[in-house]
Amino acid sequence: MAFPFLSHPQLRAALYYLQRVPSWALLSLVMNGLLFITAMVMLRQLNRAGDAVLPQANAFAANAQGAAPFEPELGNRHSLNYEQWVALLDAEAKAVVAIDAPRQNILLGDSLTLWFPSSLLPGRKTWINQAISGENSGGLRNRLYLLDDTSPEAVFIMVGINDLVWGGSPTDLVYNVRRIIDYLHQTHPTARIVVQSILPHGGESATWEGRDRLMAIPPELIREVNGQLELVAAESEAEFLDLYPLFVNGEGYLRSDMTTDGLHLNAEGYMVWRTALALINETDFRP
Repeated sequence: MAFPFLSHPQLRAALYYLQRVPSWALLSLVMNGLLFITAMVMLRQLNRAGDAVLPQANAFAANAQGAAPFEPELGNRHSLNYEQWVALLDAEAKAVVAIDAPRQNILLGDSLTLWFPSSLLPGRKTWINQAISGENSGGLRNRLYLLDDTSPEAVFIMVGINDLVWGGSPTDLVYNVRRIIDYLHQTHPTARIVVQSILPHGGESATWEGRDRLMAIPPELIREVNGQLELVAAESEAEFLDLYPLFVNGEGYLRSDMTTDGLHLNAEGYMVWRTALALINETDFRP
């Protein structure tokens, strides 16, 4: 059967190059497209007060109706210094090993990850939250040994905004993430390693105490770093979960309906993130 429209030179050229795009790149594009569509559908349903896509997220939202603004529950961790946090996470990791917890999934990162409500994390897994508030890529890299004896199915990494907030080098940040991936591949060769993009910030609308430092980070820099992280993930045989498009507004800043202060997420923001985790947990692009 003939397709006359294929004779158009530009379309023929596009098809020629499309055939030469690596399969992992096409799968990544499809994956992130599905994430965006799914998250937008979920938000629309929540705004209409209908049934949520995810039952746990729906229950969380129901509890929040008419309540005070979402506040993460950190308990005593608020009073811990960095060394004490590391010691606590070491104890938690050892406890997971001691009981041989099934289907271990590890979250690594800073306060954005630390404050992820456990009730929203996808079910049928043991989630091990090894995040520390204020963490940067160097600190995370230096404490990976805490996980040596664990047996994760997957490790999810989100780190980098604190590097940028405190004037760290994007080059050093990307290098540290590459070393983090390499270390995890060596110690957990069968685990999925998923690098998550850095989220946008609220810019001038932010109320976070470090607002001036956020405003010094242009949206273009975050997009540039995310592009480098995606490349590093591909080169290091890790996966890249691009959350950035789900949280950014038309001006390149964090959507006001998903944040408490222009940096941290509210309940709706975590539900979007949860949807992304749930979806990627149902896929596996590894050969």
